[in-house]
Amino acid sequence: MTTPTTDAPAVREEVLEAVGLTKHFPVSRRLGSLLTRTRPTVHAVDDVHLTLRRGQVTALVGESGSGKSTVARLLAQLYPRTAGTVRLHGEPVTVRGGRPFRAYARRVQLIFQDPFASLNPVHTVRYHLTRALRIHGNAGRTAADLDAALAKLLERVSLTPAERYLDKFPHELSGGQRQRVAIARALGADPDVLLADEPVSMLDVSIRLGVLNLLRDLKERLHLAILYITHDIASARYFADETLVMYAGRLVEGGDSETVTQSPAHPYTRLLIDSAPDPDRITGDAVAAGRERGDGEPPSLIRPPAGCRFHPRCPAAMPRCTTDLPPRLEVGDRPDHWAACWLYDPATVAAAREVNR
Repeated sequence: MTTPTTDAPAVREEVLEAVGLTKHFPVSRRLGSLLTRTRPTVHAVDDVHLTLRRGQVTALVGESGSGKSTVARLLAQLYPRTAGTVRLHGEPVTVRGGRPFRAYARRVQLIFQDPFASLNPVHTVRYHLTRALRIHGNAGRTAADLDAALAKLLERVSLTPAERYLDKFPHELSGGQRQRVAIARALGADPDVLLADEPVSMLDVSIRLGVLNLLRDLKERLHLAILYITHDIASARYFADETLVMYAGRLVEGGDSETVTQSPAHPYTRLLIDSAPDPDRITGDAVAAGRERGDGEPPSLIRPPAGCRFHPRCPAAMPRCTTDLPPRLEVGDRPDHWAACWLYDPATVAAAREVNR
């Protein structure tokens, strides 16, 4: 029995929720498919459920092409959904542009992976931040109000004194400074949610920790709900409260970050952890290095495999995995730890116990 901690509230407010989120991209027809009635589609995201809570970081982890960035863009309403619902503060939201989109963006902000690409190179830091403040009505009424708001934004992202940075162009800043400016621009809307799409992957290793610590500080001071998208499951353990693992457009495991990273349940999560750099493996002890690894490449998302999408690479695949899609199944080691894997089906668990007797 676990004892609840007293330093965190028992219930956190649900800010942004996705239910059955699905996105299929149509593929351009080729000559051989012109005679068929069905148009091929890329199954980029299928039936994703997630909840972002105030004052909490949720990590979405997976390899390149798994659909993580597509989820972020769907939550930011940059892509129309094929199916599913997005709820903001419990209310279903669908926007197509104009004033409704601006009102939604005031609450939900997206931080892109490459800060140099997301900032206009011909404009200064002052321009980028002023535009964000004015669009979202936070620039004040006078020039003094605007200057105070600009200084406050830069102070929040630890770029001080503000006068040193306001009139610089993006190319005059380091990669870490550019990403801090991008974060400050997002904060100019005074949002409830930050969608951080691999915010440190384009930065030098030496400065990644500083940006993650900044986001953690903002979460705690401003009570933000943060979606942290990454392919580095080790950073998810350090930074996130909850971790969700995504493979080929589907969520395959979820739970608190300590449990998911230290006691992974799904074979794909184990593969991700085994792929992360580990000094203990340099000893050359192949047995200690290793659980079995999943060979092969991710499947085609135009014709995804039936059943569990990981089964062609899974060392524990069963005949059932090739035909039946596994639901979320409780792992049983910790509360709310689940895996979409038939290994945790009660009948499979019972049969394994009988064999081990």
